Amino acid sequence: MSILIKPIITEKATTNSELNNCFSFMVSTKANKVEIKKAVEAAYGVSVEKVRTINVRPDRSTKFTKTGIQHGKTNAVKKALVQLAEGEVIDLYSNM
Repeated sequence: MSILIKPIITEKATTNSELNNCFSFMVSTKANKVEIKKAVEAAYGVSVEKVRTINVRPDRSTKFTKTGIQHGKTNAVKKALVQLAEGEVIDLYSNM
């Protein structure tokens, strides 16, 4: 099971990483904080101080079409905000 799915690179996440040394990741919905901490430390070689998680509920939508009412929803995801120790940095743009 892959715990880290992908880093979140948005304007808000980039500002948070620059000001607070806190990086955001999409993680597996079944992963807990201890597993996320070990995965980040193993993948990037940094020391993690704190991990905060957010469960994002799926968005539901209804469309009215010629064939009738279509119901749909997106997948539920889990986000992790990882606070690194002082002086530690993750370079997310090196692999591009």
